[in-house]
Amino acid sequence: MSPANEPRLSKAERTAQAREKAREIREAQLKKEKRNKLLIGWGIVVAVVAILAVIALVVTTSIQQSAPIADQGPTPANGNVHGGVTLLANSDVVKSDASSVNVADVPSAPATKPATVSVPGGEPEAGKPVKVIAYIDFICPVCKRFETTYGDSLTKLRNEGKISLEYRPLGFLDQQSTTNYSSRAANAAACVVNSSPEKYADFFNLLFERQPAEGSAGISDNDLKSMAKEVGAANIDSCVDSKQYRPYVKVATQEAAAIGITGTPTVFIDGKQWDGSTDLNAEIQTAVDAKG
Repeated sequence: MSPANEPRLSKAERTAQAREKAREIREAQLKKEKRNKLLIGWGIVVAVVAILAVIALVVTTSIQQSAPIADQGPTPANGNVHGGVTLLANSDVVKSDASSVNVADVPSAPATKPATVSVPGGEPEAGKPVKVIAYIDFICPVCKRFETTYGDSLTKLRNEGKISLEYRPLGFLDQQSTTNYSSRAANAAACVVNSSPEKYADFFNLLFERQPAEGSAGISDNDLKSMAKEVGAANIDSCVDSKQYRPYVKVATQEAAAIGITGTPTVFIDGKQWDGSTDLNAEIQTAVDAKG
């Protein structure tokens, strides 16, 4: 039957048909709304789970990084018992065997601040290069400025054999990070010098090049590991994860405070403290000339 010959629907039939169509459309809309609500609900659940996972990770990491550090532990090979690593010409460092340190061996701080600070191991030696010892903190912005100002000239002087340059990284500014970054970075540096002493200077420089802001979480342990690989050092993952040299950093920090170090950088030239108001290069040259 052609459309022209189809029976015409009555008004009641047309009304019923329109109502049925409207019902179908409404049911489809309700199903869609229900489906969307379910999707939104599951999306919220997934988001909450993800947020809780992140919070758990942050809390766990914070607890791990803030856990008490032992009072005694090993020193890295090529590092001395005062927390120092001594750079010579090019990538050479003063070699040494691993030893151990203990907070119990740190002398008590004097009742009053001494007029002059006597730095252990800083005494000049006849026939040896001038000793430059610098106490630094890897999150200290003044230390970074010191390196920017004097790093190249100090490198030149040690490459010429005129000085030995010993850095003693401390955890003085752990409170300026939410994750004890100062001590974590010093531990990572100790890990590098233990296994790859020839890469210590490169790693040291990279830590200052990427210095985080005070008050921040600092560079993560995973990124510190990656930075060691970046400079070509051997894998330090287990060393960082186990906080192998955190006791070493702890002892060095407490010893520095005990002898009267109150801030970083604090620099000594053949045992004499530089007051920071004069040109360091000139002071070193005077000491070099005095050696003959």
